[in-house]
Amino acid sequence: MATKFTADAQNKIAEALKPVLAESVQLYVLTQNVHWNVTGPMFQAVHSLTEAQYLELAPAIDEIAERIRTLRHKAPASLKAFASLGSIADGDENASAEDMVQSLVDAHAKIAERIRPIIATAADASDDVTAGLLTDRLTVHEKAQWMLRAMLG
Repeated sequence: MATKFTADAQNKIAEALKPVLAESVQLYVLTQNVHWNVTGPMFQAVHSLTEAQYLELAPAIDEIAERIRTLRHKAPASLKAFASLGSIADGDENASAEDMVQSLVDAHAKIAERIRPIIATAADASDDVTAGLLTDRLTVHEKAQWMLRAMLG
């Protein structure tokens, strides 16, 4: 039987969502970097895929931030906060297309691994909204990894 969605559970979940938000913003910036700066024979494919990915990320970032606010916490909203909460490295605009794509694979994998335990925590607390939101996000990140890895052969 699931536990009641208590204030303690709500606080724990909101705090767990803050790094997800930070890393989603970091991934958005990394994706833009790749989109703008990729060169070489993979240009068109990477440029097109990353455009679709950053367009999907923008509303997702807003949804995560609004969920944090719904849980009665402030959403982190500064570059300093994102840097302290997140773990996705800045991109290298001079990297090869392959290295750029690999950096995106790795970033999506980090976020997916961060999300997985929070889904269970939310579900155990009867927070079906957060569990659903994060399950949807996990689906997106896993599919993005697959598509990007396919580009690398």
